[in-house]
Amino acid sequence: MNQTASSILPTTKNSAENNARLKQTLAAMNQVILGKDQTLRLALTCLIARGHLLIEDQPGVGKTTLSHLLARVLGLDFQRIQFTSDMLPADILGVSVYDKNSASFKFHPGPVFSQLVLADEVNRATPKAQSALLEAMEEHQVTTEGETHPLPSPFFVIATQNPSNQIGTFPLPESQLDRFLMRIEIGYPDQRHEKELLKGEDRREILKALNATMTPGQLLNIQQAVPQVHASDALIDYLQKILNFSRHSPYYQNGLSPRAGIAILRCAQAWALLDNRDHLLPEDIQAILPATTNHRLQPTTEFSGLSPDEITSHLLSVPLD
Repeated sequence: MNQTASSILPTTKNSAENNARLKQTLAAMNQVILGKDQTLRLALTCLIARGHLLIEDQPGVGKTTLSHLLARVLGLDFQRIQFTSDMLPADILGVSVYDKNSASFKFHPGPVFSQLVLADEVNRATPKAQSALLEAMEEHQVTTEGETHPLPSPFFVIATQNPSNQIGTFPLPESQLDRFLMRIEIGYPDQRHEKELLKGEDRREILKALNATMTPGQLLNIQQAVPQVHASDALIDYLQKILNFSRHSPYYQNGLSPRAGIAILRCAQAWALLDNRDHLLPEDIQAILPATTNHRLQPTTEFSGLSPDEITSHLLSVPLD
């Protein structure tokens, strides 16, 4: 991205501190997961944009490690839920237990009542169990037996899923996929970084030694700065061209919704904030576009053989003018 053409955020104490924390956070993350700077930036972008993250990839490439890493460096309470085919919604949300001393039912919160929740292998659970996350992800609250219980703030869900062609998986429905602000892949490391992994210290030990780079309160402060990144009318026009292209393109069954447009805008603002800028560039939208749209766009039958990135690459061809 062309830094010379970008204006820098005002050098107030608050913005300078936020920028320093974000740089420190990315540096710490790159100590644990090697050679994946772009992927780590996308993951951090998703969380400072107040979104939920879906990580889809082969087992063993670092999906769970990335979730632990984000919780560690952001100083968040963490709970991991291993999704299985026999899981029930109560295993996620919690359950009311009768207390004979008070002669009433008392709600015992489930693991979803944490600041960062890892839904590990979410597509191994049945749709009934998957749907238990819907209200929590969208409304940041849980309703059971007529009572509503607020979730902590900040609150994030990071879900991992194995490729749908593996045995024992239940594809996430479109309504569930749309709750995730981004879907990313980690992929295999290149030869140089894989050699460093094989010869170096156990990444779990490095992770344990990391200190938090910010507090939850400081994270909330950074999140509040994201919508303040200015989007000009020209940038909004460009975004609308992308949305309209998806709605009339022969590549997609259905186009991007207004909610998807808001998701793209918010992620682009967060990406710009990571670069310490106070306004959007077209490159910001282009950088986050595949991760914010590849799970929202379903290809038509004619193009069903293309990968998600190949499908969304057509959006990048939309001209600025």
